Formats: sequence, C-alpha cells, structure tokens
Amino acid sequence: MRQMALGPQQCGNMAPNALSSRHRNVNPQSFLAGQRVPVANVAPVCRRQKLVCKAVASAELSEAEARAQATMEAMKSVENVGFDYERSARLSRAFPLTAVIGQDLIKQALLLGAIDTNLGGIAISGRRGTAKSVMARGLHALLPPIEVVEGSFCNADPDDPRGWEDGLAEKLGNREVPRKIREAPFVQIPLGVTEDRLVGTVDIEASMKEGKTVFQPGLLAEAHRGILYVDEVNLLDEGIANLLLGILSDGVNTVEREGISISHPCRPLLIATYNPEEGPLREHLLDRIAICLSADVPGTSDERVAAIDAAVRFQDSPEKVFEETRELTEGLNSSVILAREYLKEVEISRDQVKYLVEEARRGGVQGHRAELFALRAACAAAALEGRDRVNKDDLRQAVNLVILPRSILLDSPPPDDEAPPPPPPPPPP
Repeated sequence: MRQMALGPQQCGNMAPNALSSRHRNVNPQSFLAGQRVPVANVAPVCRRQKLVCKAVASAELSEAEARAQATMEAMKSVENVGFDYERSARLSRAFPLTAVIGQDLIKQALLLGAIDTNLGGIAISGRRGTAKSVMARGLHALLPPIEVVEGSFCNADPDDPRGWEDGLAEKLGNREVPRKIREAPFVQIPLGVTEDRLVGTVDIEASMKEGKTVFQPGLLAEAHRGILYVDEVNLLDEGIANLLLGILSDGVNTVEREGISISHPCRPLLIATYNPEEGPLREHLLDRIAICLSADVPGTSDERVAAIDAAVRFQDSPEKVFEETRELTEGLNSSVILAREYLKEVEISRDQVKYLVEEARRGGVQGHRAELFALRAACAAAALEGRDRVNKDDLRQAVNLVILPRSILLDSPPPDDEAPPPPPPPPPP
C-alpha cells in the first residue's frame, strides 16, 4: 500500500483496469446477499485480467497476478512441499459464510479483513441468535493456506526472515529453509484464559528433561497469520483484554519469564463478538478495534424466512449445502489470494487521505485511529476489485465501515420551517 500525490481532480475519479470476460461476469452481491448462485456464474470478485496458463507469455501478467499464480500453483502441488491439514472437525463442518442470509455490511468487513489481516480487527455485537459466531467461523474457509517454515512455532513466513521468531535462524543454520503448506490457523481464546496460556511461558517438564530452559508457545503464537477469535469479548478479563490488544497493536509478542526472553511476530486477524445485553464493551477497547458493527439489523420477512430455510437445510443435509456453496466459496478464496497481491500495489492520494480525515472530524471522532483504520479498509476494498488506486467507492465504503460507527455527531435534517403565525383576530363589530 503506497501513498501518492495527486491533484484534487483525480480524487475519486480513477478508472479501473480493463476487465477480462471472466471477471466481468462476477456478481459480488451474490455473496453479500447469501444467495445460491449457478456454478456457471461464479467467479472471483477481483476484476483484473484472469490468470492464464503457463503457455501465455509472462509479460502479459502483472507482478501481482504472477505472484498470485505462483501461490495457486503451489497450493495445487502441495504433495511436493508437504501439507499439514490441521483444520478441526468443528471448523470443517462450520456453516458456510456464503450461505448466510443478510448481514451484508459485516460480511463485507470480514472479506476485507481476510485480504488485509493487519486491518486492525473486527468486532461484531448482537443479541443471541444473530449469526455472530457463525460468520466468524465461516470466514476461515475463505482464507488460503499459508506457507510456513517447518519447525517454526509461530507459522513463520519462509520468505520473510526478518519476521521469524527469535532463535529460528540459528536453528536452521546455513541449510535450505524447510517449507510446508498448512491451513491458515483459527484460534479461539477462552474466557478464562491465563496470561501464560495467552502469551507463552516456560515448559517446566521439557526444561527438566533437556537441562535448559524451553519455551512453551501460547495461543498468540499459534494464531499468527490466521484468525484469532474471541467470543464474548466484553466478559474477558480486563487485564487480559488490554494485554491482548496491546500485543496485536505492536505486532510482536515479547515474553520474559524465568531465564528466557523471546520475541515472535503476532499479526493475526482479530474477530471479536459480544452480546451487549450481557454488558457493554469498554470504550477504550472499542477504539482499538478497526471495524465495530452490529448484527442486530432487522431483516425483512423474506430474509427471515430464507434464513430459517438455510438453517434447516444445513441441519438436515449439510453436505448438500457445502456442495451448493463450494464454487462460490472457492471463487472468493481465489479472490482473496489475488487481492492480497494487489494490495501491495494499491496507492491512495493525499487528497483522499484528507477526505477521510475531514469525515472523521465532521463526525466528532476522537484520536487518529479511525483515519488509519479507514485508510487500510479503503486500500483493501480497492484490492478486492482488482484496482491499484483507491476511488470514491472505496472511500465511501471505508467511511461506512470504520468512521460512521465511531461518529458521535451525526448530520441531522434541517428543522422544518416554522409554522406561519395565526391570522389576526377579526375586528370587533
């Protein structure tokens, strides 16, 4: 993501790249509306030219598309790399996100979070039975597998040695980096989690066996480069919540315990859900989460009927629902892969940043986190559409997702004109 200087006339009027026939047929609203789509109409959301086969000259591919093609080819040849299928049975049977009816704004936010896991987190509030947990778990199916260093306890990226945990480079020495492909992690933090379980501690048993201090990784190490899910975050211990958000903001977890001092990267996508009836989420915690939305949006009668139908069909025949949504899920999965590569090239102008700042000021938003989060959301929205420049639609989406929920001053309609004074009384007879 880069920032460039453009004139005011270019703000919000940036033409998208030419579309291929495959991507012109895309209908992103089919995902947002939770509809069942014929297989022939399903394709990735990204609107750049489609990836071509190896026979096509590489000059026809942009750098982002070439990287995405390499990723997809690596996913198809996992037998040459080694595949670690660690997805839990519960997640493998989770209700598909593409089958959820309604909740378009939340699904859009989750999709942007899948593209940019450094977005800043997503909080979903809602009463019981509003599909909060269903959507959080359903997002996992849209995340592509990740390539990790074999033997790393925090899913280190083999192509980013500067982001490895302490001691990994020394452990590998000069030999070739061993690689494997695994599912993106999905880690849920229980309400009663301790600090040692969260950040890591000394493994007493292993230390006694080996005669030296051995580090036992925590949940944060397991969640790196995946999803970190907190249900009922408003009931989480305040000290643990502050520690968690502090580490996620820094992107690094430093553990200092008896005889050890170790650091490892920690940049998962945080998804937090809570029921406001059981207690509000503290304001300072909400301020540190990028997107905060409510699932308590009243649906139409048709939407409620469709939601009941989807839930009953999934209970009776989950395999049929998986089959119906497989093509759309795989298409969105490919779109996430492409958009992650496009994101590295997305540019936003100074005038567009100024627009986000002015919208935050107009809404009475305090601090600067809203603008920073909105900037990342706008760039992710542009990448999802296959563009390398942010346009006015991306800015509008970022305002709706990030700035508007934080606003304390909303524009009110102008007051009605005062009624004319009553006519004077008739003259006396």
